[in-house]
Amino acid sequence: MKTQLTLLTCATALSVALTSNPTFAADPAPSAPAKAAAPGEASVNTLTAAEKTAGWRLLFDGTSLTGWHNFKKEGVRAGWQVKDGALTCVDPHDAGDIVTAEKFAWFEIQFDYNISEGGNSGLMYRVTDDGGAAWATGPEVQLEDNAKAADPQRCGWLYALYQPPVDPKTGQTLDATKPAGQWNHVRLVLSPEKCFHEINGVKYFEYVLGSDDFNERVAKSKFGKMAGFAKADSGFIALQGDHGQVAFRNIKIRPLNAAK
Repeated sequence: MKTQLTLLTCATALSVALTSNPTFAADPAPSAPAKAAAPGEASVNTLTAAEKTAGWRLLFDGTSLTGWHNFKKEGVRAGWQVKDGALTCVDPHDAGDIVTAEKFAWFEIQFDYNISEGGNSGLMYRVTDDGGAAWATGPEVQLEDNAKAADPQRCGWLYALYQPPVDPKTGQTLDATKPAGQWNHVRLVLSPEKCFHEINGVKYFEYVLGSDDFNERVAKSKFGKMAGFAKADSGFIALQGDHGQVAFRNIKIRPLNAAK
């Protein structure tokens, strides 16, 4: 009995040391993008106190279209509605692209999207009113049903400019998306040092906006003929609404300050 008590005392002491002394503590898990909340969860379209302190803001309040308008128009067309707590393109024939009321330069944005079978959408940044369409000035993060959408540009790619590498596990281009009808999480970081895209926590690629490599890719693409493409220092964020049904929620943004 005395031996058992001694062993128990030692085990207790070791447990206390591991939890209270950082020298013994295990390495912390790497940080990850916020997980997409399931429908009905209280965290949908809300910010935690820590997120607010870190400078995060909501671009969609979950109940109204406040803060959005159609590209170069006032108000929002009927094809965009708030449905089940999501900003939803219910009728792509009467929706069009919508943009934020505010312009942004450098930022991190995260959001969830749920796209219809064969659907095609996108998020564009640094959009200005100078072009005839939102994509004429703003680079587009492609969003689509990778299984059945007709456009060969896949979800998470920077349209016609950057795509992820081949996944050695499959021999195919990296694809971290979930099937149509399920919520996916997107993280885009746009900073002077580097920009990168993540889908469901998987990093796709990096690039530097305005770098020689970026400009060379633009010149070789259809955007090379568009004088204002990716030239603005800041612009609106746009959501595409003319290629299928798609829903967005938990759209949150954190402006980043350029290094001085």
